[in-house]
Amino acid sequence: MSRFKYLDPADIRRLKNYEFGAKAMVEGYLSGRHRSHQRGSSIEFHEFRVYAEGDDLAKVDWRIFARNDKLFLKTFEQETNLECHLFLDCSASMGFPENSERLSKLEYASYFAAALAWWVISKNDRVSLALFDQGIRRFLPPGSTRKHLHDLLNTLEETRAGSGTSIVEALAKAQPLLKRRGTLVILSDFFCDPAELFRALNAYIHRGFRIHLFHLLDPAEIQLEERGLSRFVDMESASQVTVHPQSIRKAWNEEIVRHSRSLRALAASRQVDYALCSTADSYFSLFDRMRAH
Repeated sequence: MSRFKYLDPADIRRLKNYEFGAKAMVEGYLSGRHRSHQRGSSIEFHEFRVYAEGDDLAKVDWRIFARNDKLFLKTFEQETNLECHLFLDCSASMGFPENSERLSKLEYASYFAAALAWWVISKNDRVSLALFDQGIRRFLPPGSTRKHLHDLLNTLEETRAGSGTSIVEALAKAQPLLKRRGTLVILSDFFCDPAELFRALNAYIHRGFRIHLFHLLDPAEIQLEERGLSRFVDMESASQVTVHPQSIRKAWNEEIVRHSRSLRALAASRQVDYALCSTADSYFSLFDRMRAH
């Protein structure tokens, strides 16, 4: 039984049999199964194995032979997978909706981040976590141990929606922290200028990162609810406006569609994966999206 809020035991059982698609397997990201065990100089010692006819005698460990009169070879792990970097928006707007039976956007993102981190580490791969609002609030460098997973899960549980957001500034500050290219997964409501966002992403694209943008919105943000005179409060600036939702509903919905289309078009032009996700849907739909791309 998991003792962590965002790691459901039922989800762990489901994740144990989860697989990613052919493209992911070929490229080797998020897949610890794609390590090539090579004899000789490499990244990390793997294990000893018994000599088989035809093996290179130069790779024999002669110290073991001297002690046991048996031929063993050292094998090494050549890492072909890439690291997974989780980039989680924890600005004030991600706390919406407040005091609701529905999950907030931050809670929804945290459930997915926890599950993905567990899955990556279960495959002996490495995962990092960057929490951002106006800058990088917290950064856990890549790791693959059980302790690292526990630290990451505890960090998610302690995180609360904070202040205003500047994803552009956060991406700029994160660059030197991500020393090795890999899969970059960004979870945000993307209340930002699409062109500025992709200018900030260019540095990661040029370095060869594979990027997934998950645009998380509450159902009430995707389609304004029908109700009477209401006061709307900006969660980041605290500015307020009182209106009848019906009077702005059409314009609001059109703006959400326009913004999403702009993000989607820029993503497609740069071979970045983008998906608009309702927090009313299971976060396993995000896994399905990654599996398909």
